[in-house]
Amino acid sequence: MTNARILVVDDESDIRELVREILSEEGYTVETAGNAAEARAACAQQAPDLVLLDIWMPDTDGISLLREWQQSQVLTAPVVMMSGHGTVETAVEATRLGAIDYVEKPLSLAKLLRTVARALEEGKRRQRATRTLVPPLIAPVGRSRLMRDLREKVKQIAPHEAPVLVLGEPGTGREAFARYIHALSARSTGPIVSLSAGAVTEGNTEDVLLGVENASGVTAGLLEQAQGGVLFINGLEDLPQGAQRLLLAVLESGTFQRKGGRAPLPFDVRILSSAQPGFETRGPVPFRLDLLSNLNVLTLRVPPLREYAEDVPELLRYYVDRLVDDERLPFRRFGVAAQNRLRNYPWPGNIRELKNLVQRLLIQGGSEEIRLEEIEREISSASPVDEPLVKQDLLALPLREAREHFERAYLTQQLQLCNGKVGQLAKRVGMERTHLYRKLRSLGVDFRQADD
Repeated sequence: MTNARILVVDDESDIRELVREILSEEGYTVETAGNAAEARAACAQQAPDLVLLDIWMPDTDGISLLREWQQSQVLTAPVVMMSGHGTVETAVEATRLGAIDYVEKPLSLAKLLRTVARALEEGKRRQRATRTLVPPLIAPVGRSRLMRDLREKVKQIAPHEAPVLVLGEPGTGREAFARYIHALSARSTGPIVSLSAGAVTEGNTEDVLLGVENASGVTAGLLEQAQGGVLFINGLEDLPQGAQRLLLAVLESGTFQRKGGRAPLPFDVRILSSAQPGFETRGPVPFRLDLLSNLNVLTLRVPPLREYAEDVPELLRYYVDRLVDDERLPFRRFGVAAQNRLRNYPWPGNIRELKNLVQRLLIQGGSEEIRLEEIEREISSASPVDEPLVKQDLLALPLREAREHFERAYLTQQLQLCNGKVGQLAKRVGMERTHLYRKLRSLGVDFRQADD
């Protein structure tokens, strides 16, 4: 029926054995304890899923033991009290201390089984509710000095109301840090609303940000949904000019008005945003500097994973545990050689790539230990030879080969950006044209075909 573990605590051996026999026949795993000391030891050794606790025991009574568990919080399992001569006051006190139910002796077989099943189901419900309320990741993982300093900086800037711009490469976990800032701020009980800047167009800016008000009713925009909390703008580099103008006007006025609305609404939102380094001049149209000065009052740089590679083994373990718990994937562990190999991998996709790798390996299954050979296959399949430089695993190569890979990938990509014009390439990379021709030939880069 079930593998739930039940602890029966009663000083009468015949009752303990009777209950153990009944519940064992129903498929439960049953352990018994004759007094409070044995009950404490049993719970310390392995947490039960349910405790059946007698009230009247010679050394420490059940109510006192229940109070002790409630105060120390060492027991999270539901508790059902048992007594042959209880009183209403005793039952009320047990319920106040967290007992889930109460059964009288002599025990009725049907009543006992119904109570046990109901109590176990209630315990499962409480666990599900706890998992829903507690976020899966509170603080970003990592014991390196770099990550410790980064968490400390977040703790410094989180209590303030000033906007924060989170800078980092794609996949570095910029949104996780924004949520960490929100969790540590005075607005932690308010909403955090996420806006993907790439989803905003010149045509839908007002609808998305301001919302709509008409005869049919009100549709709240993201600014209104985030009232009292945080609006996180992910990818500022993709925010259209119209959205930039609108957002600047809201920040400067402190109010906004729904599309079609008549009355202005107060703007009570903290803005957190993320972008890639250098984004303000990288796009076809420069980002508005007046808006940027309103968004980067505080900045937080999230480093790429290659800068704190010593945390890779801990991150691998973290994502294995998380995926096993959240997605019920089979448990596997990374061998020492596999961990060392991944510490020396440059992780062009950063944390996102690491999580995807772990998820893929767990889904594919195999032996419990993930070995080096499996890692090599995954890395080679994910990084074709002709990929751009930033996706090359150069750290595994001798220096001379790594340098050649670097120069070949670098010059090939730059030549494409120059539309195959070697003259433009020479100016772009700062090389004398004759020397550049020799370098392209030595690396096997077919610049003649590119020129054509």
